[in-house]
Amino acid sequence: MPDPICPLTTTCLIAGGGPAGLMAGFLLARVGVPVVVLEKHADFFRDFRGDTIHPSTLEVMRELGLLEAFLTLPHQKVDHISGQFGPDRLRIADFGRLPVAAPYIAMMPQWDFLNFIAEKARALPNFRLDMSAAADDLIEENGVIKGVRAVTPTGPLDIRADLTIGADGRHSTIRERAGLIVKDLGAPMDALWFRLARKPEDTDESLGHFERGAGLVTINRGSYWQCAYVIPKGGFADLQARGLDAFRERIAALQPFPGGVARLADVKSWVDVKLLSVAVDRLETWHKPGLLMIGDAAHAMSPIGGVGVNLAVQDAVAAARILAGPLRAGRVTEADLAAVQRRRMWPTRVTQAIQTTAQRRIIGKVLAPEGGPIRAPWLLRQV
Repeated sequence: MPDPICPLTTTCLIAGGGPAGLMAGFLLARVGVPVVVLEKHADFFRDFRGDTIHPSTLEVMRELGLLEAFLTLPHQKVDHISGQFGPDRLRIADFGRLPVAAPYIAMMPQWDFLNFIAEKARALPNFRLDMSAAADDLIEENGVIKGVRAVTPTGPLDIRADLTIGADGRHSTIRERAGLIVKDLGAPMDALWFRLARKPEDTDESLGHFERGAGLVTINRGSYWQCAYVIPKGGFADLQARGLDAFRERIAALQPFPGGVARLADVKSWVDVKLLSVAVDRLETWHKPGLLMIGDAAHAMSPIGGVGVNLAVQDAVAAARILAGPLRAGRVTEADLAAVQRRRMWPTRVTQAIQTTAQRRIIGKVLAPEGGPIRAPWLLRQV
């Protein structure tokens, strides 16, 4: 094992360079708080991550004076979302009338979003981002978290901090090491992500199409369709056992474009299909002395609604607003950390309640192997 690197000391250490961690680091550094962010990967390039930037996050970018520059990055605008449930086709959401500067969803690769925030943060004198650096354990003294022990390409590194923020995702090492209790809300489904080439004669509209036993969501990404095939929880192995041809035929029956199975030419093998094991959970307590959890590490969201990135950003905004003053004064208390949880728990609960209701009443019925033809839920038809 390499010799340990000389330990670092900072005011705020953030484990995880995703939307929650990078945004929190940027916002805190912007108001004068020294921040170190650790990201375990060498870059941000991971496909089929949350790419859905909602109007609320675009409004945050506007408030920061970054929206114009942000929207120069490649993206597609989605001002409404439609769904087809058997014979029923209806508009599920319309963002065009929102009283905001950007009344639409911006579909943007997450790596572009993260690289943009990282570039702005690196321009600040008190911000440090270490890539290929994984927080592996917590430094705890007398019941208070004092930082992390990290694994880096050049050796082990201890980083001591007044506050540690765990933003290392739904499989959080920090959460596990802290012994925080996770409440599992359950999910009846998984999602298989893949791409289909987009042709000039295709519609521009993003659509969810649900029939008995399966559902397919197609999202317009300009040159291609980002597709999510919804399957029963744990059903990927059975699907693979039936073979790739059967998978292509099922997708062809659900896709909204002409061409049949021939449109599935991009799915050459199972390597082209990525499994997302859907989870909906949250921590009962997001903090302990010296430690705060945010983003997916505090609450894993279902892909329903594409809200994960946006709740993570809102967590970061709340944490920065509440904690910047105490961090600058060197006196962050557990009451300050509890205030962040109180601010964010209500929207988290409400969003997860909507997601679990949709999973139970819509997705669960769609995926049921038996029953009559699928129809749009009555309440959704009325709305």
